[in-house]
Amino acid sequence: MFPESPANLPPDPVPPPAPQLKPGPRPLGRRGLAVVLAALSMFGPFCIDAYLPAFPQIEADLRATPLQLQQSLTAYLLAFAGMVLWHGALSDAFGRRNVILVSLVAFAIGTVGCAAAHSVEYLWIFRVLQGVSAGAGLVVGRAIIRDLYHDAEAARLLSLVTMIFSIAPALAPILGGAIVQVADWRTIFLALLGFSIVLFVVCWLRLPETLPPHKRQPFNPRHLWHNYRMILASPLFHLKSGVVALNFAGLFVFITAAPVMLPQQLHLGPGDFGWLFIPSVAGIFLGALAANRVAGRISFARQIGYGYVFLLAAAVINVAFHLLHAPALPWTVLPIFVYTFGMSMVAPAATLLTLDLFPQIRGTVASCQSFATTLLSAVIAGVVAPALSHSVLALAAGQLLFAGGGLGLWLLARQYRRRLAAKQH
Repeated sequence: MFPESPANLPPDPVPPPAPQLKPGPRPLGRRGLAVVLAALSMFGPFCIDAYLPAFPQIEADLRATPLQLQQSLTAYLLAFAGMVLWHGALSDAFGRRNVILVSLVAFAIGTVGCAAAHSVEYLWIFRVLQGVSAGAGLVVGRAIIRDLYHDAEAARLLSLVTMIFSIAPALAPILGGAIVQVADWRTIFLALLGFSIVLFVVCWLRLPETLPPHKRQPFNPRHLWHNYRMILASPLFHLKSGVVALNFAGLFVFITAAPVMLPQQLHLGPGDFGWLFIPSVAGIFLGALAANRVAGRISFARQIGYGYVFLLAAAVINVAFHLLHAPALPWTVLPIFVYTFGMSMVAPAATLLTLDLFPQIRGTVASCQSFATTLLSAVIAGVVAPALSHSVLALAAGQLLFAGGGLGLWLLARQYRRRLAAKQH
């Protein structure tokens, strides 16, 4: 089912669909697990998108410049990217559940600090603490799915998690805009605190440990160095993880440019961020639903190919429209719906193919994969989006370049895999 995995690696033992777990919390069912893992993954978009509509209010309250406030997002993303390299390795060594519970406590502390910040410098510090803890659910959740399920079942559950998770990028800025209109920006972080407390209680009571002690990896420098070196020396890892990272970059450039693009190019207010985020989320949801339906019926390679038809068509149409017309609703945002539909068709297959390159250390692989995506996102937030946000045409051209780059990496990965297979014969 995974023809892209290197032939010289030991075969991945097929786990049973419902393994016997050690006594502990009453395990969640398949749908309950999907809801919890999706909620844990929501910390990322909530931390990025929820406070975007409050930027003018935060600038005034903390006497910060727009650039200083933009750097609070960059600080969060850099911390997120740096720590996702370790969430998976920690979970391979100490267990999935323990890492998630500790990360939720750290996130709550960072969120309290953000709500109480009295200067932009303090906001940076506590955004870093949020960043180092917010990615645990995203990374460890993927490993949990592969601990429990195999092949098509894993793809279905991952796409189900994506469908539930997809409401976050739309809900976050809408809730943030609504909160700013009735309260102040600090209330946004207090709402995040409440969300983290609820999730901690649910995970403490119901989230099982899916990695038994006898399957855990040593946590020492020599062993970690060996694992990271093996992953980072793999051309297939870089090619396949780059597919997901570049596809997401094509969406993220619009998301991080939204505080400038929506008011200046489309003349929208803080409560109108849904014009960008609702089409984005609708595409993510429906694309994940399509991926869920085709899992096990077509090959992963064909699924990724279909996804790129939508990705490239959307990006080309977006560039063509803005070459001929000024930005206007709804035409400026409709291609985003088609783009995210294709992105969600590609992501589950590309993610699982990457995780299965090194089946014994999937947590560490998930960390490295998430690091690639997040590091690129940090560069987009700090450099690319500010440079392109003055023009929707420039943003659309950037999106086309990212999507084309993702397709190029996928084709290179397939060609490289064929060469490996030919050498084996």
